[in-house]
Amino acid sequence: MKITDIRTLSLSHPHDAAHQWYSATFYVEKADCPIVIIETDSTLQGIAEPSTYGDPPEIAKHIDAIKPQLIGRDPLDPDLIPPKPPGDRALHIVYAGLELAQWDLRAKAQDKRVADLIIPLITPDDPDRAPRKTLRIYASGGVQYDWDEHPEAVVDEAISLADRGFTAYKMRLGTEWSWSGVTVGQMIDLLRKVTAAVGDRMDLMLEGNCRLDEDQAFEIGRYLDAAGWTWFEEPLPKDQIDGYARLNAGLDIPITGGESNSTLDQFIPFFEKRAYAKGQLDVGVCTLAEAIRIYHAAKDCGIDLFTQNWHNGLLTVHNAHFLAALPAEHVLEMFIGQGPLQWEILKNPPETEGYLRLPDGPGWGVELADDLETRFPHIPGPWGRAVER
Repeated sequence: MKITDIRTLSLSHPHDAAHQWYSATFYVEKADCPIVIIETDSTLQGIAEPSTYGDPPEIAKHIDAIKPQLIGRDPLDPDLIPPKPPGDRALHIVYAGLELAQWDLRAKAQDKRVADLIIPLITPDDPDRAPRKTLRIYASGGVQYDWDEHPEAVVDEAISLADRGFTAYKMRLGTEWSWSGVTVGQMIDLLRKVTAAVGDRMDLMLEGNCRLDEDQAFEIGRYLDAAGWTWFEEPLPKDQIDGYARLNAGLDIPITGGESNSTLDQFIPFFEKRAYAKGQLDVGVCTLAEAIRIYHAAKDCGIDLFTQNWHNGLLTVHNAHFLAALPAEHVLEMFIGQGPLQWEILKNPPETEGYLRLPDGPGWGVELADDLETRFPHIPGPWGRAVER
């Protein structure tokens, strides 16, 4: 089997006014999606969705530059994908697209699921362990409430999601606090309202988006401890490793983070200082091979590891395969505001109202829908824009 072509689709869909989302100082008016396709001279095709944060046209440009080195090669060659260059997260996302498509081909060639290939690398002492069949989804939102315009909209969102059958929910800090003079006390009052509304029906998590200082994070974290929230994600700027370690030691609620990291080296200081109770990665950012290395490093430090997941359905399936292969059970993140691009990129997408069943077919177990570039033509420009008040 030889590679005959590598294509990258750059897809977009505009959000209508009611579905635009916003958090901190940025607004998002469209959804983007890159798809990498490795074609071969057989009937097999490898597909992947790297993180949109790599910017679809930039991903396509870099893959076109790498493609001449790969045409005619055996797609199952373990040395097919060149080593990732150090330090360039955007380029690492490009390599993730190529690598994830190769995993799809490798699994299809063996008539296995990708999760089946991951398991011997995660638990070599139990290589025939079956992957988890079903993953509980946590609804990820809290990006459509404005502190100047009915912040209790986030409470309404949580209730709506619980009514749909979701049993876990993650929210964020809302629009930029300085615009509205928001205090930690006001944030805690809002968290109380969410807890009162759905706390008996949902596990609750708070995403800090690296926006808080240490004193603010401790004050909020103490409330989350008392209210029984599930985890507190990336409360501090990423470079404050010692601050993370103090939070993790001083609070009962697990401190989590790491989603933007694309290499093991970026995780190691957090693991060694126990700055996270649980590490989070995205295989669409770091590659699946790197995710496996990060898993073992976390395990050696006594730290749990699971995934962050945003954007579209194929990437959700990638992260689901990784989670399904882990020995411990974890919840799978799904953004609830991505719109039709999220799942209409796939034929026969899985059900996602509260739970996702791991696809049964070989590879990722899913196929791309037809005419994607016609239905979802790319909209130039960044996925979000900064605003001021």
